[in-house]
Amino acid sequence: MLYDLKGVIPILPTPFNADESIDESSFETILNFIKAAGCTTIGLPAFGSEFYKLSGDERNRILDIVFKNAGDLNIIVQCNHPSPTIVQALIKDAESRGAAAINSALPRMMPVSENQLYQYASMVCRSTTLPVIIQDYNPGGAIVGLGFAKKLSDEFENFRFIKYEVPGIGPLINDILEATRHKVKVFSGWGGSYVLEQFAAGITGIIPGIPLVDYFIKLWDHLSVGNEKTALQMFTAIAPYLGFSLQHLEMFHHVEKQLAVRRGIIHSAVVRRVTVELDRYQTAYLELILDQTCDAIVQYGFKLKVD
Repeated sequence: MLYDLKGVIPILPTPFNADESIDESSFETILNFIKAAGCTTIGLPAFGSEFYKLSGDERNRILDIVFKNAGDLNIIVQCNHPSPTIVQALIKDAESRGAAAINSALPRMMPVSENQLYQYASMVCRSTTLPVIIQDYNPGGAIVGLGFAKKLSDEFENFRFIKYEVPGIGPLINDILEATRHKVKVFSGWGGSYVLEQFAAGITGIIPGIPLVDYFIKLWDHLSVGNEKTALQMFTAIAPYLGFSLQHLEMFHHVEKQLAVRRGIIHSAVVRRVTVELDRYQTAYLELILDQTCDAIVQYGFKLKVD
């Protein structure tokens, strides 16, 4: 069982053509880039994949392509839906494909009690023998805490990871590690923007998008050997990019895809509708940010464009 997930685990985007159909040809370049960067594990179809805009057939087709071409990469399959019955079917499908782990986001599209969230997470763990990552993405709202994690850990051996998308939770991260004797580890999401803040608290890794995955791996390696100053310098160089892209999820898609196109990872920066529209001031500012980010990529020893 893959219980030692750690480091930088990128989420694959869904590349689209101009007509918003799926650009299947870009997946080969995406996977080659990820492998060349040194990744061992990937995740999809997640929020960063625009999973909520995909049909069931499209989701299956994407998984078909990725599993066929992933080689030695471990694949974490995201199984998200407000209906537990549907999630169970998604989990069984992921198992049949050879998934390394299951990631499931708590249903947050309506206010529900923590007991309801716990029952949902219990169902996920009960439905598989694979390692489980429970994700709590709840913009502007409360997150599940220590009691939730400890109780779920005590009940289910395969609950091994929890993923948060918020800052200011260093003590919670530390408490979860201590209370579960490091059985349950914590991933930091939200594009890797809290990596410096939460590394010292004991996060096991970050889960960003793809266009900076090589950059984040090097930053993570510096943190791992105690080079905090260099890691901070690297982070500072991309901070405007992260700040602009992570205003909200749809902006993240636009900015990440723009950078991925610049790096030659995907062919088109199309984000499927309905999405946000950047005004001319945002567009001009984004160009400045992308220029600076590309300069940082080169400065720290990476090729700007994939071969």
